[in-house]
Amino acid sequence: MPDIIYEDNHLIVINKPVGKLVQGDATGDEPLSETVKSYIKKKYNKPGNVYLGVVHRLDRPTSGVLLFAKTSKALSRLNKQFSERETRKTYWALVENKPEKERGRLVHHLKRNTKQNKSYAYPKPIKGSKRAVLNYSWIKSLNHYHLIEIDLETGRHHQIRAQLANIGCVIKGDLKYGAKRSNNDGGIHLHAKTLQIQHPVKKNTMTFEASLPEDKLWQACL
Repeated sequence: MPDIIYEDNHLIVINKPVGKLVQGDATGDEPLSETVKSYIKKKYNKPGNVYLGVVHRLDRPTSGVLLFAKTSKALSRLNKQFSERETRKTYWALVENKPEKERGRLVHHLKRNTKQNKSYAYPKPIKGSKRAVLNYSWIKSLNHYHLIEIDLETGRHHQIRAQLANIGCVIKGDLKYGAKRSNNDGGIHLHAKTLQIQHPVKKNTMTFEASLPEDKLWQACL
């Protein structure tokens, strides 16, 4: 049963748990897209195949707001909003080091290495790179970690993970980008906290918020 934040005839928003795939991959593990399809099929007693469009993705080890479209019309309109950067995405991250500046704007050029499933951040454009921009602000410090809020301007592969690691602020548990140790659940402390969109049919602005995982560190941030 998915943790549903909002649902109507056109879209469904869930709070993605750590460790779940959004779409199927080589592992063969059931992705959330199929879990949500099964939920819709059962709830509404739908015959045949259920339509569900994947609007955006979250990395497997992250948690938070995840949006799906229930109709092809909603999918195309939401895709347009994401591609034209009309949405607003806010994340929380727990990092190992406090950033030198308590707030700032990071601009890098990310190049993805598909074999490693990793992105590298460069200060200037290189062949095959894509411009990546985010704004961050320090919120508070715990005993060993620091809470940062991130507003994404672009949506690149592993963008937050790569850009924060580049300034020495590795996300807790993110071994791929240099964390000291892994988390017990295999996840990382990166949470998609809010997502703001324009409803694809009603046209009103909607903001969805995902509660933090039931985790002592996350709960200490509240």
